[in-house]
Amino acid sequence: MALLDVKPYDKWYYETVLKPFLPQKFIDCHAHVWLNAFHNEGSMREGSQLWPRMVASENSVEDLNETNRLLFPDNQVISTLYSDAIVTIDREKSNEYVAQKAKENGFPALYLSHPGQSVEELERKVLAHPEFKGLKVYLQFAPAYIPADEIRIYDFLPHEHLALANKHKWVVQLHIARPKRLADPVNYYQLLEIEQQYPDLQLLVAHLGRAYANEDLGDALDFLKHTEKMVWDFTANTNDYVMEKVLEYFGSERFIYGTDFPIFRMKARRTVENGFYINEVPEGEFPKSAIASDSHMREIPFPEAEKITFFIYEQINACRMACERLGLGKQDVEKIFWSNSARIFDVK
Repeated sequence: MALLDVKPYDKWYYETVLKPFLPQKFIDCHAHVWLNAFHNEGSMREGSQLWPRMVASENSVEDLNETNRLLFPDNQVISTLYSDAIVTIDREKSNEYVAQKAKENGFPALYLSHPGQSVEELERKVLAHPEFKGLKVYLQFAPAYIPADEIRIYDFLPHEHLALANKHKWVVQLHIARPKRLADPVNYYQLLEIEQQYPDLQLLVAHLGRAYANEDLGDALDFLKHTEKMVWDFTANTNDYVMEKVLEYFGSERFIYGTDFPIFRMKARRTVENGFYINEVPEGEFPKSAIASDSHMREIPFPEAEKITFFIYEQINACRMACERLGLGKQDVEKIFWSNSARIFDVK
């Protein structure tokens, strides 16, 4: 059985809409790989989104490579690997798996850290594998007593870890928290503090600061417009207006492509209603009980659902539209999809 159901409409979409836009080779800065066996018993942290867990119980590196082969048959894809970022994961086993598979495939990787780790342990673990180019940090690991809506960056990315990353000039990929996302002043003030206090690390702001709706931008871009180094990763974001604004403020040199695979291999499109994003999926793609339990999900009946393609195709097309409106050319697109990440992750 094929890993993905690539239908004629999907092939047409790739060949007609995406292939003329994409460079022949590109780097995915944001791909999760893990085996189901690495998960321990336990529950999700309060406030966690349910819909990503519906897509895959595991994503081996072989599945990841097959996903890219099926979705981008005429392109060469290099993936930046890291673990499933969730509290139930056995980080020790998962990080070792990531390092091993990165070495076997010639891919870069990030180490999934925990805020409770000592600096000595964290340094030893990352330096043990040259494939690790830095840290993947995640809000799931903030102390459990902090309500989900009140998590700050420093609750899961402590200053001593930032100082270590700065010392070694590591990459730090950051998924921010809080209901107002990038528009929350706590987030954008702390993003600026990190750039100013730790100038030698490379900060990647994942998902464009989780600004999935126009309203999620707030005043953040104006506040951060004089930054010089932080890079914006548009993984799992399909909002072409948000992409356009980030590109307008920071340029194609600070904008990079990622997939969030396996999540964005699902068939879906995103709409926004009153500042709230909704993933519209073909009827029957997921159990109705799962759809009903998640306010971010909505079923679309056939025949309309036949025009829903892979989520990652929607994401890339949003980038294409933003680039076209700004008059960006092939050199800019090459930076976004290849050379920016090649520089950041030391890919030759």
